[in-house]
Amino acid sequence: MKKEGFCLERKKIEVSESEIEIQEQFIEKIRQNTSEKFFMIVTYGCQMNAHDSEKLAGMLSQMGYTETDDKSKTDLILYNTCCVRENAENRVFGNLGYLKSLKRSNKNLKIILCGCMMQQDAVVEKVKQSYKHVDIIFGTYNLHRLPQLLWTNMETNNQIIDVWAEHKEIVEDLPSIRLHSFKASTNIMYGCNNYCTYCIVPYVRGRERSRRMEDILKDIKDLVSDGVKEITLLGQNVNSYGKELQVTFATLIREINKIEGLERIRFMTSHPKDLSDELIDAIVDCEKVCRHLHLPIQSGSNAILEKMNRGYTREYYISLINKIKAKIPDMLFTTDIIVGFPSETDEDNDKTISLMKEIRFSNAYTFLYSPRSGTKATTMDGQVSEETATMRFNKLLGAIKPISNEINQGMKGSVQKVLVESLSKNDDKLLSGRLDNNLIVHFQGEKELIGNIVEVKITDCKTFYLIGERI
Repeated sequence: MKKEGFCLERKKIEVSESEIEIQEQFIEKIRQNTSEKFFMIVTYGCQMNAHDSEKLAGMLSQMGYTETDDKSKTDLILYNTCCVRENAENRVFGNLGYLKSLKRSNKNLKIILCGCMMQQDAVVEKVKQSYKHVDIIFGTYNLHRLPQLLWTNMETNNQIIDVWAEHKEIVEDLPSIRLHSFKASTNIMYGCNNYCTYCIVPYVRGRERSRRMEDILKDIKDLVSDGVKEITLLGQNVNSYGKELQVTFATLIREINKIEGLERIRFMTSHPKDLSDELIDAIVDCEKVCRHLHLPIQSGSNAILEKMNRGYTREYYISLINKIKAKIPDMLFTTDIIVGFPSETDEDNDKTISLMKEIRFSNAYTFLYSPRSGTKATTMDGQVSEETATMRFNKLLGAIKPISNEINQGMKGSVQKVLVESLSKNDDKLLSGRLDNNLIVHFQGEKELIGNIVEVKITDCKTFYLIGERI
């Protein structure tokens, strides 16, 4: 019978040097006491979360679990959550309701919640009160403790809650199961210092903490020796990497570019106010850095940018893009845009559209503003109605599509190198791959080409992808 109220309390703690060894002992205990069992991980949110899920999958695999996508078959379901938008939170709670009935038919099923949502006290309290069938809850700072938390739950059958208030030390050498053998992500830093007024991330991921450059380089060299051709460097704001280490992101890029066997370097996300001339020069000099830059603008209105606390103006952003284009003419840009921010007017939205037309983004990821409890924007005057925000959102999308189409049309007839990533989702007779500039291309070929870089001639295009033929 499950007892209620037992938890490892919210705490401030530093990770000791022996932490990984401690967790390895729990991994071995679970392996020895686990017959054939299956796990499922459902990931919400950004690439940082996706990379965390790879580490969680790696630990579960070491414990003797096998991954499955069949909920009726699984013995452990883990939700790695996101709290950036309300919709992601609602989906988690909706799924938890379904899992309650699933657990009635399988009392040994373990249900685990982790990630950004769990860093919010109100969310944890709601789970404790309304979803008592959840077995384990932990946050963003201590995913390495999954083995210990799972063993404690197995031993006590108590609900375990282990959410840390902060994290001062980065844990290295966690096992990981990658989705692809030929490309991978690696964190170069964690947290964010910017406190944009709409964003919950600094509160759930903490302040900026950079990994040591030697650890990052070792990580990437190990990945390359395991067959990785393309690496994506991850951070909430990669441009501010290394400030506390007296090293710059540009220096890191140059060192990664020297790694033999690595063919492509990507990174995200960049904050416009911290993108230095030194970094631009490093991109120019380093042939492995892809000619694609994701640079969130969020709004084309100075009034809205100021209320968002973005730290730059429309004019600064445009001048920065023009500076990059002057040095790297073939660079393509994508961006993030929030529609319906408090006090936004139709004129503000029109300014965003005019900026898009001036910059000519190859794609823009547009989102309706989602109020997040604990952020300054939630209490601002002038909250925009959903109906008005949706109208502006659709107007924005209508402006994006012709620009994307024109950029793709300009690729016709060119020969491009493509990293083949998978079979096409809509036609298994076609392969899908990605160009250096991040554009997607579909072409006929054998599935044995997946993971290789091949040359493809672009023969046609649609709004958001290209069509090619191998040469």
